[in-house]
Amino acid sequence: MEWSLESIREMVAGGMQSVRECEICALSIAMCVLLLFMWYCYRVGQEHGSSPLRGRYLVGPGRIGGVVGGFMSSDCRNREKGKRGSMLEEQNGFAFCQSSECFRCTSAGESLNQRLYHSLQEYAKRYTWSGMGRVHKGVRDQGRYLNSRPTIQRPEVFFLPDLPSAPFFSREVQRHDVELLEQSFPALLAEFESIYHQPPARGGSSLPPGWKANNTPRGQWWTYYLVNQGTPLVLNVRRCPRAWRVLGQLRTFIANNVFGNACFSVLTPGALITEHYGPTNVRLRCHLGLRVPPSCELVVGGEPQCWSEGSCLLFDDSFLHRAFHEGNLEDGPRVVFMVDLWHPNVAAAERQALDYIFTPGRLDDKEGK
Repeated sequence: MEWSLESIREMVAGGMQSVRECEICALSIAMCVLLLFMWYCYRVGQEHGSSPLRGRYLVGPGRIGGVVGGFMSSDCRNREKGKRGSMLEEQNGFAFCQSSECFRCTSAGESLNQRLYHSLQEYAKRYTWSGMGRVHKGVRDQGRYLNSRPTIQRPEVFFLPDLPSAPFFSREVQRHDVELLEQSFPALLAEFESIYHQPPARGGSSLPPGWKANNTPRGQWWTYYLVNQGTPLVLNVRRCPRAWRVLGQLRTFIANNVFGNACFSVLTPGALITEHYGPTNVRLRCHLGLRVPPSCELVVGGEPQCWSEGSCLLFDDSFLHRAFHEGNLEDGPRVVFMVDLWHPNVAAAERQALDYIFTPGRLDDKEGK
């Protein structure tokens, strides 16, 4: 190659042109990155702005506190009969219980959803965000989860994502508590007999003290709560000291939030509990069979199971489920001792946070009362 002033000038001009082309390419890339960053900031601002839950939660039938398909929680069913006009409100074709005593039936709407999110933030500030990924995800996107769930599993109140789901669970997942309950079978059965055969309570009730009659399309369904939505019933507890002692020995009993219940449940011959969903998938409902005549069945997620005296049945009541007793009068009632246990895949940190968020009374709408 011959070096000359002309060739050097051509090389310099070509180099400058290449630099200009690279600058244009780099500028284009930088503009694309900037636009992507601005879009990301906009989306984050939408999710975490002044109204972080706006548009993310149901405000209709499937919302927190809603009663899907007109079904009411068992402790409010007795109020519904004969008081439908005063206790229920029709919204979008669904009936909502107006009892201030029932967390599941309180029609608090979006304000309750926001308090749920604020309670999680309050918990994280006081303790930690560590291990809160699923809880935060569930709280933030609750409306989407409840809306998009298949009809076979659709909890009414709270859905924790990424939990293994099945209608029935093996007794091994909560082996300690299952064995303790089964070992306590004679004591629990004796205590049931003592409260069931008491004379009727005063005030015209046909049931013994402490029992409640729940609304059913046919037959009778009675419950005797020791713990109702996380709150002990003191008078009932005093009448059942042995059952209360058993509850205190369980490792996974949900004792500190509104999803925890413990009761004796009675179905008379011919009774049917219509299909419905439970409030959450973070728990497993455990039934210890105390009196199980023939022709009694529990159907969860389309799968039928029969109770057995002295044995526990574990199921996820966020699945659509129903129960019935099709035996004869001489068969007597079906009786189970029911307790709510933590789902085995809910971590200890998540349990602590959920206990804090769903502590009885924490999410009450004080201004609306």
